[in-house]
Amino acid sequence: MKAVQFSEHGRRDVLEYGDFDDPDIDRDEVLVDVKAGALNHLDVFTRMGLGALQRLDLEMPHIPGSDAAGVVEEVGDDVERLEPGDRVAVSAGLACGHCEFCRDGDPTLCEDFQILGEHVRGVHSELAAVPAENLVPVPEGVDWEVAAAAPLVFQTAWRMLVTRADLQPGESILVLGASGGVGHAAVQIADYLGAEVYATASTDEKLEYAADIGADHTINYDENDFAEAIDEATDERGVDVVVDHIGKATWQDSLDSLAKGGRVVTCGATTGGDPETDINNIFWNQLEIYGSTMGTPGEVDDVLELVWDGEFEPRIRETLPMSEADRAHEIIEEREGFGKVVVIPDSEL
Repeated sequence: MKAVQFSEHGRRDVLEYGDFDDPDIDRDEVLVDVKAGALNHLDVFTRMGLGALQRLDLEMPHIPGSDAAGVVEEVGDDVERLEPGDRVAVSAGLACGHCEFCRDGDPTLCEDFQILGEHVRGVHSELAAVPAENLVPVPEGVDWEVAAAAPLVFQTAWRMLVTRADLQPGESILVLGASGGVGHAAVQIADYLGAEVYATASTDEKLEYAADIGADHTINYDENDFAEAIDEATDERGVDVVVDHIGKATWQDSLDSLAKGGRVVTCGATTGGDPETDINNIFWNQLEIYGSTMGTPGEVDDVLELVWDGEFEPRIRETLPMSEADRAHEIIEEREGFGKVVVIPDSEL
């Protein structure tokens, strides 16, 4: 098969699209004929060798990619819920299934939690071997690009807002980086939940997109201090919830944007994970900080059902052949456009 791959960490020039051994499936796995994949900022960090807590130590060459959709080609001997010909999308979280957290029903807290494409070989290839429990049925009529682009960012944003922050109708929420994958999913989910949505982006064009998908108020963070803008817009009250996946560059302003008793929820730190924190602000205003990673199978099913039904829409900023993976990574790194970048196996074009 052909696959996007790299044999060392580094800049975009380490990426290649070439021959790779076809994967063999285990008894609990499924061989997927990949029709489309999608990128996340995670793919950039993985290529550079940067994990969430430590540098990655990967088997090389490595195939990146956590998002993909396609057709089941073969199933392992123990797989009962899927059969050849089924349309499926990949949910990338991998759990052991037997630690205390898995047994308690939350595999996102698994002691050995991993993500396809980050810790193990991913799915930006013509064929992918994926555990059956990591595949979600895709109805007829859902485009492959939509099916590939939705799972990671929508499950992440759903868990952040619904499960962790417990966003309620009538509350106010600030979504940072609303033009990115998680950001644009969070705007739609917050609007669906009945919140008043504030969103930031770097250009007026991106802000128009954010408004189109549900933002009630928009802030150009290149032209305005968003904490000051929130202070002014809310008569110095602040918002109930802040979604911050930016990290070091925005953390203190995120805390300053919260109302008393407010909560910030984070799933990442694209500008760095070691910000200064005003602890006085946290205890005096009784702020709450929630971390969040991916989603449980139930959360994945809940949010993707709303994607398949058309309630939520993963916006596609560009679709490219997998042989142009370097350009796809560039779009993510340079924050060009709004929404997700999709890659298609060259053999499908």
